[in-house]
Amino acid sequence: MNRLLLTITLASLLVACSAPAEPGNEPGNEADASSTMPAPSTTAPTTTPPATAAGDPSCESVVADLSTREQLAQLVVVGVEGGDPTATAALVRDERIGGIFIGGNETALLTGDALDQVQQAADVPVSVAVDDEGGRVQRLDMLDGDLPSAREMARTMTPEQVRALAEKRGQQLRARGVTVDYAPILDVTEGPADGVIGDRSFSGDPAVAREYALAFANGLTGAGVQPVLKHFPGHGRAAGDSHASLVRTPPLAELREHDLVPYDRIEEYGDAAVMIGHLDVPGLTGGEAASLSPATYRLLREDFGFAGPAVTDDLGAMRAVTDRYPLPEAVLAALRAGADQALWSSGGPVGPVLDRLEEAVASGELPAERVRESLDRVLLAKGVCD
Repeated sequence: MNRLLLTITLASLLVACSAPAEPGNEPGNEADASSTMPAPSTTAPTTTPPATAAGDPSCESVVADLSTREQLAQLVVVGVEGGDPTATAALVRDERIGGIFIGGNETALLTGDALDQVQQAADVPVSVAVDDEGGRVQRLDMLDGDLPSAREMARTMTPEQVRALAEKRGQQLRARGVTVDYAPILDVTEGPADGVIGDRSFSGDPAVAREYALAFANGLTGAGVQPVLKHFPGHGRAAGDSHASLVRTPPLAELREHDLVPYDRIEEYGDAAVMIGHLDVPGLTGGEAASLSPATYRLLREDFGFAGPAVTDDLGAMRAVTDRYPLPEAVLAALRAGADQALWSSGGPVGPVLDRLEEAVASGELPAERVRESLDRVLLAKGVCD
């Protein structure tokens, strides 16, 4: 996310990057099945922020006004129903969360001044995210028209045309109050169109995939919407679907030569975030999901020089994680590993997650320095620091 939230009326990291679905049940919308909105926590907030190492000086005044619990709440992105603006505003007001992900098939949150009201309920502007890749994964198609799939874009359009298309879509997103798009896909595959990635990928050629993903991302940033590059370190050749189980990719050495190529010169993507997949990478993750593996975040930061926010793939609706961890433990593991934003689309009470994170900070299990590092990235991306 860039500094766009300073310019919106205080009116945004799968689900966010879901598996293919039938029309009307698009990927990214696992929250459809849940009509229960997150309930306010009954735990009194901590009033004294944790002792933190010096962070970004420009964020100091914002951080100083946040309790420990409020700092931690800035690091979560919670799925909300698109048809219930009142419940969403209440969630933001009561839990002080940093971001929402709009799932479901309803569009009430994306019309009128619904998201303005959500922003007015927040002390710190909220990131508002959707999945809007094109093809099988869209959010505005019923409101602002259809986008072709990534594969179709690369087959029929030039990179310049894709950039223009993405900028127009970004303008439509901004006009509705959306600040983050979980797109584009950087995964590299020539697999069947209906595969878990399939036609969501621009190409099986890493150079072509990068060229088109870069064009799409630059179009979004040109419109003031933060793109989210996904699914690091590469889902294109993974065996299976992380919605169903933990899936394995080729070894890291092979990913470096192929699947990771689109992440080269990552600064060219502009003020982007990166989504970390639930992938087991031999030679990197040691049997753990990449989203919960410290080695993955070191690879992203040290080898690729990425300085922006890293958001997890969905921690609440993908069995690669849910078969192994209850949600509060998954969120804690992700933040400890190096994630800046922990995403879950499934909704439900936020209080137990924040309770667990507060406990971890108090015990030192989640270092205060780790919290501050992520907090600065999130606040800077939202444009709320001086």
